[in-house]
Amino acid sequence: MAQRTAIVAGAFGAVGHSLVAHLESRGDWRVIGLGRRRAPPGARSRFVAVDLTDQAASHAALADLPPADAVFFTAYAPRPTAAEEIGPNLAMLRNVVDAVEPRSPALGRVLLLQGSKWYGNHLGPYKTPASEDDPRLLAPHFYYAQQDWLAERQAGKRWSWSALRPHAVIGFAEGSAMTLLNVLALYAAISKELGQPLRFPGKPGAYAAAYQMTDAGLLARAMVWAATDPACANRAFNITNGDLVRWCHLWPKIAAAFDMEVGPPQPLNLEAAMADKEPLWTRMVARHGLRPGTLAQLASWRFGDFVFASDYDHISNLTRARQAGWCESLDTETGLVGQLRALREQRVVP
Repeated sequence: MAQRTAIVAGAFGAVGHSLVAHLESRGDWRVIGLGRRRAPPGARSRFVAVDLTDQAASHAALADLPPADAVFFTAYAPRPTAAEEIGPNLAMLRNVVDAVEPRSPALGRVLLLQGSKWYGNHLGPYKTPASEDDPRLLAPHFYYAQQDWLAERQAGKRWSWSALRPHAVIGFAEGSAMTLLNVLALYAAISKELGQPLRFPGKPGAYAAAYQMTDAGLLARAMVWAATDPACANRAFNITNGDLVRWCHLWPKIAAAFDMEVGPPQPLNLEAAMADKEPLWTRMVARHGLRPGTLAQLASWRFGDFVFASDYDHISNLTRARQAGWCESLDTETGLVGQLRALREQRVVP
């Protein structure tokens, strides 16, 4: 079988990194990764360093891309407010599609990575289980702008679009801080270094609420499914591990992965608490022989504060994906603990 070509925008994030690794492992895809950084040493695939928010820079950097069979768009440009995020994130999508579509007669699918913020889970309690056809929010979000633009661009074309909406993606990528896995690992490692038990740092209600996660490896496989299956054309799908967890049940397992005792929950603003911990982390890296990197490069404490303050259920309805043919599931507890142990083995944390 001839190799297909995949363009992965946002190739260095936790999702993009996992997707690139999965596509490379299959052997039937040629991968071209797009991101702000240069290719890592020993990279198997081609990577293009580009600021996708810059139209002129994107045009110049992507001018010689080969024809693509699929575009996976996982890039994200954070800004202080949701309204401010719309412009740059829509521009990135437009710049990629403008570069790829004209030279790709065999383009089959453009896949958007979204998330459960589509349903307003970042604003407070929301309707659960959340379904793909639930009414949109009045509040602005770039997910809406991107999907609307892509659907309009696709109208009448041979290619189609699809979108996946995971929740709390659990994965690791060098230099990517926007992942809950890193927050948990760094928080546990620093607590242990200071001789403290592992305390849940969020609201009491969050400790007991139903929660869901999406393993980055499972998500990568789902993205390839959504980019190639005819049943996914011009549709959006929720994707999670398929089970529900509660932090109160997970917390002892996380503590055990770091050989720690569990302490009582203690609400804590992580961003403020970790503001003075960089010198401590520098000493930990040297003493334990860890991979180089600052706390800011490794963990987004603000993201952790948001997660642990969510004292309401997070539940996505997976019926549409199941009916369309996606039936993979994963035990969240086993997957999360396994990834945390892997970070210790890989010397990301002691």
